[in-house]
Amino acid sequence: MAEQPREQWATRTGFLLAAIGSAVGLGNIWRFPAIAYENGGGAFLLPYLIALLSAGIPLLIMEYAIGRKYRLSPPAALRRMARPAEAIGWWQVVISFVIATYYAVIIAWAVRYVGFSVGRQWGDDPEAFLFGDFLRAPETPGFLDGFVPGVFWPLVVVWAVVLAVLAFGIRRGIERANKIFIPLLFVLFAALVIRALTLDGAATGLDALFAPNWSELGSGSVWVAAYGQIFFSLSIGFGIMVTYASYLGRRADLTGSAMVAGFANSSFEILAGIGVFATLGYLATASGVGVDEVAGAGIGLAFVAFPAVISEMPLGGLFGVLFFSSLVIAGLSSLISIVQVVVSAVQDRTGMRRMPAVLGIGGLVALVSVLLFPTESGIYLLDASDHFINQYGIALAALVGLIVIVWVLRQLPSLQQNADATSAIRLGRWWRICLGVITPLVLGWMMVDSLRTEFEENYEGYSTGFLLSAGWSVAIGALLVGVILTLMPWPAGGEDIDLDMESPADRKEH
Repeated sequence: MAEQPREQWATRTGFLLAAIGSAVGLGNIWRFPAIAYENGGGAFLLPYLIALLSAGIPLLIMEYAIGRKYRLSPPAALRRMARPAEAIGWWQVVISFVIATYYAVIIAWAVRYVGFSVGRQWGDDPEAFLFGDFLRAPETPGFLDGFVPGVFWPLVVVWAVVLAVLAFGIRRGIERANKIFIPLLFVLFAALVIRALTLDGAATGLDALFAPNWSELGSGSVWVAAYGQIFFSLSIGFGIMVTYASYLGRRADLTGSAMVAGFANSSFEILAGIGVFATLGYLATASGVGVDEVAGAGIGLAFVAFPAVISEMPLGGLFGVLFFSSLVIAGLSSLISIVQVVVSAVQDRTGMRRMPAVLGIGGLVALVSVLLFPTESGIYLLDASDHFINQYGIALAALVGLIVIVWVLRQLPSLQQNADATSAIRLGRWWRICLGVITPLVLGWMMVDSLRTEFEENYEGYSTGFLLSAGWSVAIGALLVGVILTLMPWPAGGEDIDLDMESPADRKEH
């Protein structure tokens, strides 16, 4: 099969918006504020900034360098370093596959809640509405439950949008979509924050979030939380940034791009913290309770606490539309990047063209998603899968990949040379120390601490049988499938072509 020229971003701005869109997702809005609040408030910003500079940005630069140097998806790029390392890349691809299947479901919920906000259809008890009327969740998780049409149809729409964007390719699809999504997201969220700051009790909420508790800095768990937040919020460790960087031109500034993407992501997290806690301050004041009694994270914050606020505040319907529309847009930009990892990996290995790859592989991800999660026990399956694939998928794959790249294959000098050749900010010894020592130690400690907690008690009190089937099997299965995909014979015509050849677009740059 003849070599197909690799697509490229039209502009650096297009790449940056796509990278920022991937990083700025649901976790920025509903995870960072709670993590900061629980770990020292304003004092948390110090370890958070240190984590960004010592782990987040160095890892971004490394993934950019791998993607740009080899111009391939994670499995093929790692295979170029050493054939056995290809398994790590496929492990990351399977992790992306799993995450995409349930991430789309939360976006579908948000789509429905945009409409629910107008009439405040959750009534006086948003929690009962979410789990009972909307999701129809049983008391205990099960399998093979009935479908929930209220989730199924918006989920189909979400997948139709994602696959349509991917089908148009890098420039005409992903780049153009993010040029719309990211500015729109910041406008919507800025309007939401401005409205939140005008509410009675907003100052109380902000004081609860940002009042520094300096004594917390002596706790190791606070520093682990800071590194964990940076790690999970930047979309590093499961192939997205390697994939996106593989579509960069040879002369792209990698270090500067990583700085911009990293600080843009963190700026949005702080903006989200302001908006969320100003709103929670209003709810606490209106309810006559402390902020600690209404603060939360994740699904409970977005789909229970915020609807309660919307029901109480003037022009609450408009506020709800802004908030849930922001969730939809942030989620879509991230989901597109996650599915692109899977599509790109299969394209590189088989030589498939984009349209068949998107419809075939992307369609398979969508099919699994719409079969498993719009069910009565779908929320339990989502919760367990998310917990285990994050803790023992993303984090563990990143740790293994880092050790292999840095210590086994000793690729950092080569990657540093590649990045320095075209970057305005040159990397020094600090970069190699961060990736060779600091980040592996932190990731290793996170893994040990997480496993200790896991074995002390069952996650969320779920039965051991359910956790084995919906949690541990998902995390372990991702690794096993990654190894199988590495060993499996593939059709000729894909990654085995001469990968040192440059595309016509590359040669023009030179």
